[in-house]
Amino acid sequence: MTDSGSAPQPRERPVGELLTELSRETSLLVRQELALARAELQQKSRAAGVGAGLLGGAGATALVALVALMVTVVAALDTAMPTWLAGLITTGLFAAIAAVEAAVGRARLRAATPLVPQQAPESMKEDMEWATKQARSART
Repeated sequence: MTDSGSAPQPRERPVGELLTELSRETSLLVRQELALARAELQQKSRAAGVGAGLLGGAGATALVALVALMVTVVAALDTAMPTWLAGLITTGLFAAIAAVEAAVGRARLRAATPLVPQQAPESMKEDMEWATKQARSART
C-alpha cells in the first residue's frame, strides 16, 4: 500500500454530460428563484393589505369622531356668530385637515409600491451570468 499524499483526481466528464447537468441545475435554480419572487410578492401584498384594512377601519372610526367634533365646534362658534357662518368655518377647517391627511396617505402608499420583488430579480440576473460563464468555460 503506497500513499503518495495526493488527493484522488476527479474523473474527466464529457462536455455533453456537463452541459446536461448545467441545464438541469439551471432549471432548478430558476424554479427556486421564481418561488422566492412569489414568496416576496405574497409577503409584500399581505403587508399592504393589512395596512390598507387598518387605514379603512381607522377612517370609519375617525369619521364618526369628526362628525361629533364638527357638531361641537359649530355649537361653540354659534355663541359668537350666526349658525351658518359657524358651520361654514367648521366645514372649511375639516376640509383642510382631510386634504393634509389625503396627501400623507397617498405618499405612504406610493412608498409601499410597486409591489414588485427586488431581491429575486437581482439574484436571478447573477445566476444567469454565472450559468453563462460556466457554459462558456465548459466549452473551452
